[in-house]
Amino acid sequence: MDQLLQQALETLRAMWRRRWIGVATAWVVAIVGGVAIMTVTDRYEASARVYVDTKTVLRPLMRDLTVEPDLDQTVGLLARTLINRPNVELLIKKSRLETPDMTPLERDRLIEALLRDIKVAGIGRDNVFSFTYRDPSAERARQIVQDLVSLFLDSDTSTKRRDAEAAREFIDDQIRSYEVRLAEAEERLKDFKLRNLGVADASGKDYYARMSALTDDMAKLYVELRAAEQARDALKRELGGESTSIIPDIAPPNAAIQTPEYDARLEAQRKQLDELLRRYTDQHPDVISTRRLIARLEEERQHEVERLRKAAAANPGPSSLTTTNQTQQQIKLALAEAEAHVASLRVRAGDMQGRLNQLRASASKVPQIEAELARLNRDYEVIRSTYQTMVARREKAALSEDVDATRSAQFRIIDPPRASPRPVFPNRLALAPLVLLLAIAAGVLATFVTVQILPTIDHPRALRMLTDRPFLGSVSMVRDATMLRRARRNVVGFGSVVIAFLAAGAAWVAWMSMLVRA
Repeated sequence: MDQLLQQALETLRAMWRRRWIGVATAWVVAIVGGVAIMTVTDRYEASARVYVDTKTVLRPLMRDLTVEPDLDQTVGLLARTLINRPNVELLIKKSRLETPDMTPLERDRLIEALLRDIKVAGIGRDNVFSFTYRDPSAERARQIVQDLVSLFLDSDTSTKRRDAEAAREFIDDQIRSYEVRLAEAEERLKDFKLRNLGVADASGKDYYARMSALTDDMAKLYVELRAAEQARDALKRELGGESTSIIPDIAPPNAAIQTPEYDARLEAQRKQLDELLRRYTDQHPDVISTRRLIARLEEERQHEVERLRKAAAANPGPSSLTTTNQTQQQIKLALAEAEAHVASLRVRAGDMQGRLNQLRASASKVPQIEAELARLNRDYEVIRSTYQTMVARREKAALSEDVDATRSAQFRIIDPPRASPRPVFPNRLALAPLVLLLAIAAGVLATFVTVQILPTIDHPRALRMLTDRPFLGSVSMVRDATMLRRARRNVVGFGSVVIAFLAAGAAWVAWMSMLVRA
């Protein structure tokens, strides 16, 4: 520790001997720094703040009807990509910074300077953006910031317009392409159906479903035909006299009255009901409808019996021949209707049997045709579904464009572009004392470096350590009065120079302060 302290004291004594080098260096650095501060061009700062409001009432109302971009992310990306070369070139044209005699190299340097000096930054998380620029001219700095804010506001609209146009053109191209493909698919489907008109089914059922349905319909039709034939045969037997249906001349009040038409129809329906019950359950629709028809016929028969009884009671004297003729006419009319119904059922049965035979005859090629038809229908449905989706998206894009036209994100200028009345660079009031401190530090450093480059020996111990030789003795210098006066004058001069340096520095800082405040 003592050795380090002794070495430090020796270094300080050596620096004291080289003190004039330090003073000269301090004066030089102070003068050069002062001149540099005074000659640096003043730069004025212009700034503006813009707030982007993305929370509007229209957005939740149109949530499911339009395409909703992330406005916060879009605005942030727009602010980060605002300062690029094309926008700076546009800014130069708007601000008229380019002169006619400017060379391409100077223009490139101007663009690089603007790219470096223009600052766009977000403040916090509330979509508040600040725009700043520094320039030697306060008015030009304000104009550039104003044009930059206008470019920011316009770039939002132009970006949305470009995006909407690009999306609309893409969707229109896709719709036109799918229209062609849809027309081709429809044409292929039409040609296929025309080629296989008698084989393919228009209802969309496959071969086995059509066979099953046609067989069930055929069975039902045969049951109905047999019931109609039985009803017709019953009417023939009634007309041929196999059953008595003649009302006597004078019918007793409690005599049974015959209704051959209703009886024949009831008999036919009951037989048909028996056939149905052998095949189906009581809950089958055909069974239920047949029972309802039988109940209705029985009710109508009962009404007819009551009517005939009342007529017989009101006219007790008509001849049996007249009654018989009326009954025969009714039976003949019912027989004719039954014959017509049987003929109609036979025609239907023949036609259905022909279709069933035709379907059975084409059993070898129908599955292949139906498979190809299913493939064509599937391709057509896929193309049609995609086409309808593209049309719906075009409408959605058009609605989104209309919503964007209403400025779903509101741009509000919080602080309009304004230039500072005083230059913000250089800060001479802060740099002046810093230059003085830097000059003092430079003087001390210069003295220390000189001592290290040109060392001196102040003590015998230092000589012994330096030469690594035995130390025999030393001779002290005795100073006379002249040397002492000279040493005192040297110290006084050094102090005067230092005091003058500090006084000049203080005066310079005070003058700089008054100059800045003025």
